[in-house]
Amino acid sequence: MSDQYVPALRRRFLEDMHIKGLQPKTQTMYLRAMREFTRFLGHSPDSATTEELRGYQLDMKERGIGAPTFNNRLTVLSFFFANTCPRPEMKRHMRYQRTAKKIPVVLSADEVARILEAAPGPGLKYRAAFSVAYGGGLRANEVAHLKTCDIDSDRMLIRIEQGKGRKDRQVMLSPTLLDLLRDYYREARPRGWLFPGRNQIDPMSTRQFNRAFGVAANFAGIQKKVSPHTLRHSFATHLLEGGTDIRVIQVLLGHAKLETTTVYTKVATKTIQDVTSPLDLLVNREAGPG
Repeated sequence: MSDQYVPALRRRFLEDMHIKGLQPKTQTMYLRAMREFTRFLGHSPDSATTEELRGYQLDMKERGIGAPTFNNRLTVLSFFFANTCPRPEMKRHMRYQRTAKKIPVVLSADEVARILEAAPGPGLKYRAAFSVAYGGGLRANEVAHLKTCDIDSDRMLIRIEQGKGRKDRQVMLSPTLLDLLRDYYREARPRGWLFPGRNQIDPMSTRQFNRAFGVAANFAGIQKKVSPHTLRHSFATHLLEGGTDIRVIQVLLGHAKLETTTVYTKVATKTIQDVTSPLDLLVNREAGPG
């Protein structure tokens, strides 16, 4: 296919993403990755050779592209050469990078409380939003897209509709959080979106949520590198430290794989501290009645 057919190829790529059900944000990322690959090639990507694909990967390494971005771009190319332009031989020449596994930053219960207290005003909007994120382990985007009807006070549940991976799930609604949400509702009277944006028609943007959280964290004197997602990490870790089964935490977080959830065992410091060292058992044995 020559370069004059690139618009048709792009249209087919968009159609394939639509068929796959990819979210608009993901589609934008896929298009950006394909533009990057096309710029490197200097011609239509459907006619790329395996040597050019190899050269593209070498170029990314030489430019210091990190493993997450490197792998994301190969994932996009894998989709393109599997669906839009089926060429199975291309996938055999993709070399994914091993990513360093970092443990998440977690806040203490006191630090969470300080952030909630420091939530910017006026009103209870951001304090309620942060409390939902921590109280139910929600992602920022999930908090922003909650509707008033998603709060089920009869069953004490919060419904998350079409979360990551287009999956629905439910999390617990604590009595404390329900009281706060009722106070917020009486104050703001939201209709439709639980946390509307500035124009009241659209939901609060994740950018708004991130900025408000940054203000609260700074005002609360938090020295750690944190984001709204840190509240989700803290939710999972504090549940684990409190004795909640890790499989239950997996369901609450909406993780497809248990191994994704087990990362919190590495930061559950209270759980680690409560484990008796075999050295102590040995010492106690030696100090026992002779």
